[in-house]
Amino acid sequence: MLHLQSTTRPAWFAQVDAHLDEVLIDHAHCEKKAAGTAMNLIFHYVEHAELCREMTVIVNEELEHFHMVLDLLQQRGIRFRRLRPSQYGRKLNDLVRKQEPQRAIDRLLVAGLIEARSCERFQALADHVDDVELAAFYRSLFESEARHHSTYTRLARHYGSEEVVEARLVELYAAEATIIAEGEPLARMHS
Repeated sequence: MLHLQSTTRPAWFAQVDAHLDEVLIDHAHCEKKAAGTAMNLIFHYVEHAELCREMTVIVNEELEHFHMVLDLLQQRGIRFRRLRPSQYGRKLNDLVRKQEPQRAIDRLLVAGLIEARSCERFQALADHVDDVELAAFYRSLFESEARHHSTYTRLARHYGSEEVVEARLVELYAAEATIIAEGEPLARMHS
């Protein structure tokens, strides 16, 4: 379902173990950015009623998740603060083509791809951490993130044929696997 071409590297788990607080803070930022992405799509593709309705649902769910992570941070005495973001999202967004309708296809597929990687990371975290409460929290997010992935991918098909969208999806998944394999020194949700 998620179509990812790679799984999380063992080095990422070492980053999580050493800097769980930063990963949790970054998760809050990721939820906020995901809401912003969906909102931006509403502004850019306002003529597409179905997209606007679907993005409204995603904006609301992502903001709800943002609040849930903020509550989790507060319960654990972790101060929410700015962090230098990983380069994962920027590198993926650099692949977005400039001309429409290819731009719409790419923006939607990249957003869906980020949701797919988030699903994979949430499951990995849930399986990795010893903290039962934290594991349950990450398992609870999996379903909605998977649904967001499916929504973005489905909506991309409104801007190109099945063949065009599938071919681009294969290209983007290969690029994402390369990006994730490179890793980053920062402990982030997508490092």
